[in-house]
Amino acid sequence: MAYGLLLDFLYGQTIDSYKYFGAHFEKRGRIKGVMFRLYAPGASDVSVIGEWNNWDVTRDKLGKVDDSGVWELFIPHLNNYESYKYHFKNAQGQYVDKADPCAFFSELRPNTCSRLFDYQGFKWSDEAWMSTRTRNFDKAMSIYEMHIGSWIGHGDNDRYYSYEEIADKLVPYLKGMGFTHVEFMPLIQHPFDGSWGYQATGFYSVDSRYGNPHQLMSLVNKLHNAGIGVILDFAPVHFANDSWALKNFDGAYLFESSEYNVSPWGSSYFDLGKDPVRSFLMSAINYFVSEYHIDGIRVDAVSNMLFYEGNKDRGRNEGAIEFLKRLNCKIHDRHCSVMMIAEDSSDFPRVTKPTTEDGIGFDYKWDLGWMNDTLKYYSKDPIYKKYEHNKLTFSMAYYWNENFMLPFSHDEVVHGKGTLMNKLWGDYTQKFMQFRNLLTYQYAHPGKKLNFMGNELGTFDEWNEVRSLAWNLKQYPMHDSLSRMFRDLNEIYKHHTAMYLNEYNPNNFNWLMVDNADQSVFAFERFNEDERLLFVFNMTSNFYAFIEIPVTEPGWYEEIFNSDKDIYSGANQYNGAACETSPNGPYGRPHKITIKLASFGACIFKLRK
Repeated sequence: MAYGLLLDFLYGQTIDSYKYFGAHFEKRGRIKGVMFRLYAPGASDVSVIGEWNNWDVTRDKLGKVDDSGVWELFIPHLNNYESYKYHFKNAQGQYVDKADPCAFFSELRPNTCSRLFDYQGFKWSDEAWMSTRTRNFDKAMSIYEMHIGSWIGHGDNDRYYSYEEIADKLVPYLKGMGFTHVEFMPLIQHPFDGSWGYQATGFYSVDSRYGNPHQLMSLVNKLHNAGIGVILDFAPVHFANDSWALKNFDGAYLFESSEYNVSPWGSSYFDLGKDPVRSFLMSAINYFVSEYHIDGIRVDAVSNMLFYEGNKDRGRNEGAIEFLKRLNCKIHDRHCSVMMIAEDSSDFPRVTKPTTEDGIGFDYKWDLGWMNDTLKYYSKDPIYKKYEHNKLTFSMAYYWNENFMLPFSHDEVVHGKGTLMNKLWGDYTQKFMQFRNLLTYQYAHPGKKLNFMGNELGTFDEWNEVRSLAWNLKQYPMHDSLSRMFRDLNEIYKHHTAMYLNEYNPNNFNWLMVDNADQSVFAFERFNEDERLLFVFNMTSNFYAFIEIPVTEPGWYEEIFNSDKDIYSGANQYNGAACETSPNGPYGRPHKITIKLASFGACIFKLRK
């Protein structure tokens, strides 16, 4: 590493430290070997121990490069998959064995060693995708969030399916269902399956449950060639407490704060005010973006970085805020087409505004307020929904403040919360009627869409990381038809520009029926220069053979979608003929149409002038 780049690492200004630290295959003349480099300023008497030296602490001693705390050693004739750790005396005078913080591969838990792997040399064939990808501000984006290990369960002998085996099943499924992107829950090394990757030990190390770095690259490559983008979850707020990993790494709180280091999850907070920690995490994210062609990074638990412990009363975490701004600036500067997405439950302002405009610099933010309000509303007995009317209207009062994404994520279907289907009011049939309405509302509402795996099956069982999705549900008509509706909504969403063009511009949205609390019927329109769409929702079991809906433009309104169609296991109460407008609409609108509106029905109309 050039001296300037080392200074950038120490000053928290590089996203390329992975090119230097870790274990890299290199050639010295004609001899191929591995250069080991470690940042451990509190360490002394540093050795690398591994399979090649029979774990002998006296054999391969690293030399100290300079006073900044960088150690290195070149060892010839090593091979992929050989296991290793660092052995050194820490700042407290104790000898410890530690996994490499910048390892690119690791042993499968419960084993804890790092493993050698030359991640370079994969043959990519996704040039067409990479040359045309964007941050999707003016494109439809329907994201399928998934946990790889439990999507289809385990293979033969109870082993996990590999990244390549998953690709053979996942790519045609996502393509057939019409999703535009897949979001993988963290695919970095973590010892406890139940943490789902959010409490990691290896931030550069591909999750070895499913294969090696090249196998993950193969999965991404196949997704890109099928026209599907890839988003990766990343949790830079905390790390697992295992003694052989980052915790108290060199005996001098290298990664965590000496005072404020215990997270609400029982893990250790990164000290994001330390510049080397910033470089370490920014470079880990850039490693996956650069070397794995990842199209977007979803940053977990942003509220816990904006405020101490996510609590506004504890004050702003200025060190972490600066880290987030720096991260977003540097990733966007290097990769102008990569999305940065914040999972943020706070009301911190300007999260998706550029840093040049005093923002944090993310492209999108999860609208968790919308998610909570929406699910609370849909859980109510229809008799009481009129008292919760504002739950469905409040989102549009603040929606234009940020670039929002609408998530029904894994967090809503675990830990006793019940699945989306379980949250809904009513009996078996009524739950499906409302679920179809709910999904239509999500797709109709401005904002990018995200659904966790299993939502499309209408499962009643909470997600569990140790078992497969209940694919057998597709043999039952109600579940199978719900899956078909998911596909149709994705295709309608991608086909109609009014549903995604300029969706963060308030001039392209109108409430048409917003105060009808007594009937709990909502209507709004979305439009651009090319088309105008009308969305109508009946939130109760009342059936309306005729109901007047206000509209702003005259013409014929043709129904292009109805959640009550028989192909979706509905009662087939739909509008087969186009509806012509007449003057003097309700709620002060100049025109109206009269439509049939099914019990819990949701429908979409397109204006034909």
